[in-house]
Amino acid sequence: MPHDTLIGLLNRFDAARVLVLGDVMLDRFIYGSVERISPEAPIPVVAVDRQVDTPGGAANVARNLAAMGARALLVGVTGKDTWAEDLRAQLASSPAIEPHLVVDPSRPTTVKTRYVADGQQVMRADRESRAPLAEDVEKRLLGKFRDALKNVDVVILSDYAKGVFSNSVARVVIAAARDARKPVIVDPKSKDFTKYMGATVLTPNRLELQLAYGHECFTDEQVAQGARASLDQRICEAMVVTRGKDGMSVVTSDGFAVHLRTTARQVFDVSGAGDTAVAAMSLGLAAGGGIVDASTLANLAAGIVVGKPGTAIVTTGEILASLTPLDGRTDHDKIFALESVLRLARAWREQGLKFAFTNGCFDLLHPGHLSLLDQARRSADRLIVGLNADLSIRRLKGPNRPIQSEVARATVLSSLKSVDAVVIFSEDTPIKLIETLEPDILVKGADYTLETVVGADLVLKRGGKVILADLLPGHSTTDTVKRVANSRDT
Repeated sequence: MPHDTLIGLLNRFDAARVLVLGDVMLDRFIYGSVERISPEAPIPVVAVDRQVDTPGGAANVARNLAAMGARALLVGVTGKDTWAEDLRAQLASSPAIEPHLVVDPSRPTTVKTRYVADGQQVMRADRESRAPLAEDVEKRLLGKFRDALKNVDVVILSDYAKGVFSNSVARVVIAAARDARKPVIVDPKSKDFTKYMGATVLTPNRLELQLAYGHECFTDEQVAQGARASLDQRICEAMVVTRGKDGMSVVTSDGFAVHLRTTARQVFDVSGAGDTAVAAMSLGLAAGGGIVDASTLANLAAGIVVGKPGTAIVTTGEILASLTPLDGRTDHDKIFALESVLRLARAWREQGLKFAFTNGCFDLLHPGHLSLLDQARRSADRLIVGLNADLSIRRLKGPNRPIQSEVARATVLSSLKSVDAVVIFSEDTPIKLIETLEPDILVKGADYTLETVVGADLVLKRGGKVILADLLPGHSTTDTVKRVANSRDT
């Protein structure tokens, strides 16, 4: 399919509102190293260095939706414990996630604790209850679901078999969503797919399909056959089967089947890859894409996330960069992932060229931005621009920013003659980019000082330059947004 079609869908991700209902959990990663075997038993002794908590399960789906620029309404159940408090704290760090969580003191918050030693997961400990919800808890859950359903574009049901999705809950929420004309995407765990009767799309992995179908599902033909067995029962309109290194298979009720292959990359950690895929797919559908286009974006997103450690996320910028690879790009394709722009920077150095680096949000591009970029480009042979992802802008400037998505902002920047490469970063500062790329010249506006420019010390230490560019007075995105808001109020 044309890249322009996929880029158009990515550019509309930020307009989507998605309701996620499912088993929320806390993913806890304990990192350390192993230097000896325990004298008490033949097991490794992990010397713990640090602990990292992230939202897991249905909460990780919401986290991925937020990372891709969308708004996520999350409905689920927690216990009344410190793990629930930790999960809420994690969710609060993303302004684009709106939690609607039911507290059930009778059950623990689900926690998956993974011990990682020297980059290798050595153990996982789960704390959970798989018991069905009590009647009053189920009633409160369905009430929150119905309230949230009113203002969303698509519904994701994330079933991790932790008690939220009884047959009755599945039946009620799918019927309510379909009555409201909302597409329903289900990430199933039950081997009886009839539980999800009426869904728009089911997204089982290969093993889940095999258990439901009762036969091997290794080849394209076997997967298509297994999917059609459910489609013939009118369980759903389409099935997208995730197949690990073999990519995805899309099978629809009208007999159509297509098999999407993955781009070869190193697999670091598969934790949460299914969550990332279902999030990207739902946004592709919410943006108006067909099931194949939406699945193509989901396949790209899953391929990216398995190259990251832990329960990771993917941004639209990363998907965009994977659509415009280094080899064979044309002049207007200047959007890169970090590893690709690093190869480009090294190639420039081998040619004896110097490159400058600047960064910013570049929301509502104005003459002040253009002046900064022109000055930066004149300071060197090439210019790389670091662009804040939607996720980081929301953390820095609040839930109503940016005005334009990272895809739109990157597309505009890449059209400028002064810009040679754009790389999107989701951290709050560009320090990782500066450390990795080692630019010859670092450029920021004159409203900064040498002491306040992130990475200035690193560039100067390497013998590079830091330039504080002249500013054009009277130009500010924040002031523009305020003027527009004030004009609406009057």
